Formats: sequence, C-alpha cells, structure tokens
Amino acid sequence: MSTNSGDLETNVTQVSQSADHDEALNPKSPNERTVGPIPYMFMWIGDGVNLGNMTLGASLVVAGVATLNIVQTFAAAIIAIAIISSVFALNDRLGYRTGIPYVVQLRMSFGLKGATVTSLLRGIPAVVWYGVQSWIGGTALNEIAKAITGGAFNNVVICFVVLQLVQIVISMYGFHAIKWVETLTSIVIMVALVYVFGILVTKYNGVISQKWVHATGSWGLPFFSFIMVFLGNYAGIFLSAADYSRELKSGIRDGKRGFLYFSPIVLAYGFVITIGAMLASATGISNPVKAFAIVVDNSYITVFVSAFIVLGAVATNMVANIVTPTYVIQLFTKLKYKVAVFITGLLGLCAFPWVLVQDSSAKGLDMFILIYSAFLGPIVAILLIEYYILRKQRVEVSELYNQAGVFAGYNPAAILAMLIGAGAAFLKVDLAWIIGLVVAGIAYYLLMKFAFKGSKFKSGTIFENN
Repeated sequence: MSTNSGDLETNVTQVSQSADHDEALNPKSPNERTVGPIPYMFMWIGDGVNLGNMTLGASLVVAGVATLNIVQTFAAAIIAIAIISSVFALNDRLGYRTGIPYVVQLRMSFGLKGATVTSLLRGIPAVVWYGVQSWIGGTALNEIAKAITGGAFNNVVICFVVLQLVQIVISMYGFHAIKWVETLTSIVIMVALVYVFGILVTKYNGVISQKWVHATGSWGLPFFSFIMVFLGNYAGIFLSAADYSRELKSGIRDGKRGFLYFSPIVLAYGFVITIGAMLASATGISNPVKAFAIVVDNSYITVFVSAFIVLGAVATNMVANIVTPTYVIQLFTKLKYKVAVFITGLLGLCAFPWVLVQDSSAKGLDMFILIYSAFLGPIVAILLIEYYILRKQRVEVSELYNQAGVFAGYNPAAILAMLIGAGAAFLKVDLAWIIGLVVAGIAYYLLMKFAFKGSKFKSGTIFENN
C-alpha cells in the first residue's frame, strides 16, 4: 500500500465512482484534512478534561475511603496511559495513511457483513457515554439555572434534553466545528480546574490526605482493575483511531503522532482523575457536579465552574461519542451524515446515565466499562495482528468498498477469535481488556494459519499460499 497523495486521491476517486453509501464514509483525501498538529493535541486535551474521567477518579472512593492511595493511583495512571498511547499510535496508522474510517477498517478483518455487526460493539458504548457526559453536563447546566433563578428552576431532565439538542446541532457541522470547540474549551476548562485544585488543596487538605493520599490502598486486584478501567475508558476511542487520524493533515511521521496522543492524555487525564479522587474524598459524593457545588460555596463561582463543566461535556462528546456511532448508523441505514447525527443524539437521550452515575457511587460506570472492554480488547488485537503481521501494512483500499470483492461476507476466523477472547475476558471481568486482547490476538493468528482452508480472507496475507 502506497501512502503518497496521488494514491490517496486515486483511492477516493475509485471508491466514489462505485459508492452505494454516503460520501462521509469515503477515504479522506489530503486536501480534505483540516486539522493540524496543535488543534489535534487540544482536541485530546478537551476530550480528557471531562466529567466522565473525573467520575472515574471519584470511583476510587468507596464508603468514604479510597481503594487506592495516591501513589497507587498515579502508578496505575502511568501504566494505562503508556498502553493507551502505544495502541493509539499503532491503530491510527491505517486511517491516517488511507483516509478510511473505522467502520471500513473493520472490513479488513471481519468482512463487509462481519464489520456491520461488530461495529455495534463500538457504537453502543459510545452512545451510552454520550448520554453519561450529557447527563453530567445537564446537571451542571441545572446548577447554573438554579443560581440564576434563585432556586426557582430545578430540573435536571430538562437541562439534559436542552444540552443534547445543542450538541446535535453543533455536530451536524462535522470536524470543522469540533476543532474549534475543542481548542477553546480545553484551554478554559484547564484554567477553571486549576482554580478548583487550589481550593481543594487549601481547604480540604486534611480530609483528602486521610481518605486518599495516605489510605492503605492495594497493589493487588483493585490496582490492576483500575488500570483496566483506565484502558476501558479509552478502549473505544483508540479502537476507532482511524476516525480521528483521517482528519489530521498529511505529512506527520508516526513517532510524532504518538507524541500527539501521549502528551495531552498525560496532562488532561492525569489531572482530571486526581481532581475526581480529591472531590470524592472531600465530599463523599461521586457526582463531580454536586461535589463542586459543595466545594465552591459561592454562587458566582459555581456558575463559572458549572459553565465550563457543560463545555467539557460538549467537547468530549464532539470527539469521542458522536462521530463513530454516526458512521455506524450510516453503515446500517445508508442515511446522510446529518440525519445519522440526529439519530445518534436521540439514542443518547435513551442511555439512562443516571443509573450508572449516582451520588453515592459511580461503580455502575466502572462495571459498564469493564463489560464492553471484554469485546473491544479482542477487536483491537485482531485489527493489529491483521494489519501489521498478516498483511505487513499493505491493504488494497478500493477492495474494502467492493461489495463483491475479497472482503465480501464475513470472516469466520475473526468472529470466532473475538468470541474466544471475550469469553476468556469474562472469566475475570476486572482484567477483561488485557485478557481479551491477548487471547483473541493469539487465537486469530492460529485460526488464520490453521483453520478455514481456502478462505478468501487469507488473500493478501502471509498465509495466502497455505
């Protein structure tokens, strides 16, 4: 597979001429890519600085005491971020070089029909996260309304619906809108969170030290389980890395793109997880918005901080939770992009996020992440094995769109390997992602080598002549 601009333009032309789908799923040509390195970094800062990640930090505190102390928390974060950045940099390469989205990348391993089904395993968690982020943002919007009306208005559900409708409208403008929303909000939110961090350190130092910093914690299963939750939180995003890298301007080498993931994730994710654990320790409340209202006991400042919480929810959804399920809906329905965006927004309203994140505990969110990670770990392993080992980074892009080509139908080896990996992951849900990744990767290689003799999916791989 060649990576020069001429070949990319040829791929776009060949696919467009025979397309029976919306053009949003076509490969992105170099002149269609509008996101530069700096906005790309701010995009991931904006994604990381969100209340969902803060809630994960808050989930460390159970019954008033942290399950991990500060050293264990940071150690888990460093390990998880290193893995996240590495997988991101590896899995974004096909999308960056060819311009194809994730739902098309899936066809390389699972086939056209198989990809349609497995794309749901990424799309459904994204829709639920869409709802969770919007619910938290709606809670913050409600705090603003209460402060402005002197308590006369108090309805989180209405705020939730209003915020969802606003996000639907913004999303219809695609990555052009996302780029500017992310750059603005990531800067402002970080400033606001630095202020909150200062309040927590000065006013709640004693209780935070007792309940989190100097807690006994554990280096056992809770420690590794939290690493898996970290990974699970990003599992869907780095699985669909192609959806983002295809928007990045061409000409950026692989190592530099890895840095574009690692640095913002360290900065944003690490800082927000810390504040989440501190808030829960100080207040005993896992919902960060309600914890903020207690810590920042000033109506004007509450409005200020809540406003940026709303922006953070919007910024995160713009990047992580709207684009991929929209592409999945397009894949199933052949609908236009804007119509699919609208349907994604409606589905987000039906995610019941208040069940996953309650005032007393956010463990429901943790369990949801671990469960869907059991499937996402195997899928990313299969994609990486396919691209780097079986195909040596050579893929005929036009064939991925050919309804009667070598990728038509479904690949039984990929489906079976995914189920084997997920089955193994469910044997120990706390370690679901890593177990599923390893087991499925090994299973897929062996199945492609020894099983399903004569399978057309071996065409173009190292096992083509077996």
